[in-house]
Amino acid sequence: MDTSTTATFAASRGMPTAAGTPALEATDVYKSLPLGRERIDILKGISARVGRGEFVAIVGPSGSGKSTLLGIIAGLDSPTSGRVSVDGVDITTASEARLAAVRNQKIGMVFQSFNLIPTLTAQENAEAPLYIGKHPGKPAARARELLALVGLGHRLANRPNQLSSGEQQRVAVARALAAAPAIVIMDEPTGNLDQANGENVLRMIRDLRDRTGTTFIIATHDPTVAAAADRAIRIVDGRIADNSAAALARGAEGEQL
Repeated sequence: MDTSTTATFAASRGMPTAAGTPALEATDVYKSLPLGRERIDILKGISARVGRGEFVAIVGPSGSGKSTLLGIIAGLDSPTSGRVSVDGVDITTASEARLAAVRNQKIGMVFQSFNLIPTLTAQENAEAPLYIGKHPGKPAARARELLALVGLGHRLANRPNQLSSGEQQRVAVARALAAAPAIVIMDEPTGNLDQANGENVLRMIRDLRDRTGTTFIIATHDPTVAAAADRAIRIVDGRIADNSAAALARGAEGEQL
């Protein structure tokens, strides 16, 4: 592990969190939505704990509830009942202003479509989160450091349309890491990539986890992608069916995730 890089990320996270506090803790999370005069249950009592520095995959068939769970973890949606804590902060009933601050400081997001700003360079895209809230250091220096970390130190001045899809994904990851979050959440991180670029991204995630100590949580349909993680949280019909490395093997042998 690169101890200097890890130290830099730890320092950037600001106020220390109590030892032993998980990066994520979800307790008995339910989510339901109205359907005519009735309600449809999407999540049915999800409980999960993700430790610091873990690389965890959330897997399951379409309609299982994994995307809903991802949105709740990211503070983009709220549960009907239950509790969600991110890096020791209970976000369950937080105000929108508080949620925005938590997302800026503790959660990095990488979207399947990358969501880069087309008029900005790679460096400017990576800097963008650092102009919201208070963050140590200079945004430009931080962006250059992160782009070098993901192998794009030579592409600082290129705009998204001048980058390959794999390079755009790397810029999106650098942007997600800008504020040294406790968790980086990725939705189908290889969904828009060919096999070679997909494998490169997965290797990069593991390398970044090892070098920075950041927790990575990814949602995926693909058991091959999920197999790159330390363990899987497998969801079926709104419930956790399994929560271990063994879930990956069973998923690959059984239904297509």
